[in-house]
Amino acid sequence: MQIALSKKLCPCWLYVCLIETMPKKIFIILLLLPLAAEAQVNVRDSAVRAPLVIVQYAYQVPGADMAKRFHNNSSVGMSFLYKTKRNLLYGASGNFLFGPVPKESGVLDSISTSGGYIIGSDGRYAEVLLYERGWNVSVYLGKIIRFRNSNPNSGWVIMAGPGFLQHKIRIENTGNTAPQVGGDYRSGYDRLTNGFALSGFAGYMLLGSRRLINFYAGIELIQGWTKGKRYDFDLMKYDNASRHDLLYGLKAGWIIPLYKKGPKDFYFN
Repeated sequence: MQIALSKKLCPCWLYVCLIETMPKKIFIILLLLPLAAEAQVNVRDSAVRAPLVIVQYAYQVPGADMAKRFHNNSSVGMSFLYKTKRNLLYGASGNFLFGPVPKESGVLDSISTSGGYIIGSDGRYAEVLLYERGWNVSVYLGKIIRFRNSNPNSGWVIMAGPGFLQHKIRIENTGNTAPQVGGDYRSGYDRLTNGFALSGFAGYMLLGSRRLINFYAGIELIQGWTKGKRYDFDLMKYDNASRHDLLYGLKAGWIIPLYKKGPKDFYFN
């Protein structure tokens, strides 16, 4: 069989020639060698290292001083973790907190009528809404504890680390008709609070052989040692009292493992 391939048109012309001239048995052996080598390390039976991108949600219950100010809240965010071949985890996480009308009362009493309404600049009752808002960031160190005869990249997981917690009362005025809570005046009522925090998580993590079947779920606890950062107009004093804020609840996340190859492929050291 003649080969009429131009060197310019086909850079692999030499490889084609070798295939045509070598015995078929040798060619088959060379073809199967990469598959045999890849089978030595499989994501299903060997622990692999990989960056993990996690999109997460948590439903949280406040405790200690935070329970005096807020009701239950939700949290959404992302984590970036790195998993080693020894199933150690380290990385960082950031979350946005949001909740309904605060539990703490009297925040706007000093600028409200006896009936609890705020008179707007148009002479009508202004629509002023209060919500919980906040965020927290943490750095994590953790470990995946494997079950017997289970996927070596999955199992019970524990993580903990230091971070920062901030929360406040968000004040919204529909139509911006209430200058009493507009501009810089709003900060005099928002109870901005922040400080050092410790976060801990315990649950289960699954890193399956398919990209879409990767998740973790469990219980999270956040402890914050915080202080107020505002001069409160309604209390007529600067709020710098130390607080102990707690958030605990259920947390789950969808994991995107950034393997060098697809999860159905095999991985080399």
